[in-house]
Amino acid sequence: MHLQNELNKTSRFINLELLAKQVVEGFIAGMHKSPFHGFSAEFAEHKIYNRGESTRHIDWKLFAKTEKLYTKRFDDETNLRCHIILDNSSSMHYPKLDTFSIENLNKISFSVLAAASLMQILKKQRDAVGLSVYSDAYDYYAPEKGSERHHQMLLNRLSETVISKPLNKQTNTYRYLHEIAEKIHRRSMIFLFTDMFQTTEDDTKLFEALQHLKYNKHEVILFHVFDKKRELSFDFDNKPKRFVDVETGEHIDLYADTIKENYNKAVNTYFEALKLKCAQYRIKYVEADINKSFNNVLTTYMIERQKFA
Repeated sequence: MHLQNELNKTSRFINLELLAKQVVEGFIAGMHKSPFHGFSAEFAEHKIYNRGESTRHIDWKLFAKTEKLYTKRFDDETNLRCHIILDNSSSMHYPKLDTFSIENLNKISFSVLAAASLMQILKKQRDAVGLSVYSDAYDYYAPEKGSERHHQMLLNRLSETVISKPLNKQTNTYRYLHEIAEKIHRRSMIFLFTDMFQTTEDDTKLFEALQHLKYNKHEVILFHVFDKKRELSFDFDNKPKRFVDVETGEHIDLYADTIKENYNKAVNTYFEALKLKCAQYRIKYVEADINKSFNNVLTTYMIERQKFA
């Protein structure tokens, strides 16, 4: 499906809602190739049948198409509370872009469009959505609501976040995750978009904060957003370059090939440790490479919602 290319050239991430609709429509159109085959047009109104439940509401027509059992979900069952948390530190605005296109996203614009796409599905399912944005301050908070006015307000805030371009904004994830956790009282599904590049915190404190988010039986899904080509593979040409830490301003001059192997090994080790730690704390860890499609994000939501219901 063709996606509108121009995202923003002036003041906002324009047409974010339209882009989100197109991402979701493209995802649903491709679901016939996935385990959700036959379910795409109706997923908002069904849930997987669990053994022992009443068979009264099984959708036998859908069973004929899919050979899988789904029960009809009624209005009073569809309401879910979700909270999206967005890391807006300077490192999330890497790589630096003057204009955005669907084929040319940095970490923050990828996260914003992914969040807006999730919001589009949640809106279709009449679910309540909240939003938190943080960096070295708690920049924004909106509680979970399901109104159209609230939806548009969150889209506007997401649009503004893309073009905010914060300078030397470090990441205070530990502190603000604790604050966010204190605000979410009712059981919710929580989506955290972050590159997990911390400047001052150790992993123990970070995971203590993530564990706090799981309080009250919240389901926490961590979307680890990164540029795999540059930030993991360190794929740069071997010319002298200055590499600058966008959060601290520190820099180093070097040839990429001289450290590529050691860099790749160190970052891989860090990423694997994150995965293991998330598994230990029962936090869903999902790689979100900005060079790939949004299907991994949306498929994760679909699967986790079925578990959450």
